Amino acid sequence: MKDDIRFRLRITHGPDIAVGPGKIDLLEAIAATGSITGAAKFLDMSYRRAWLLVDTMNRCFKTPVVEAEAGGKRGGGTRLTPLGAEVVRRYRNVEAQAQKAAATELRALTKLLREPARR
Repeated sequence: MKDDIRFRLRITHGPDIAVGPGKIDLLEAIAATGSITGAAKFLDMSYRRAWLLVDTMNRCFKTPVVEAEAGGKRGGGTRLTPLGAEVVRRYRNVEAQAQKAAATELRALTKLLREPARR
């Protein structure tokens, strides 16, 4: 469907993608599930992949965006730091503003595309 065109916002830091749509989805899933394992399962990715993405984000930002919580009766967990929550909020704001600003040009670009092949 031509109406399904979209762009994906990525913010790079040197050779790394500091944050993009997949990493933001991961941060949101960590916030919702309280663990990297739960977030990985929710997003249908391996724990290792999720952990590597978190590690990249933690290295790219001035302070970590995700941190482990100490165990207790319920065991440990993982949570977003205040910076992590701010990164999600600001990314989603930029994404919405960019989508709105680009809407006219995206519609024009969409008209130039063929219908996608059926799979």
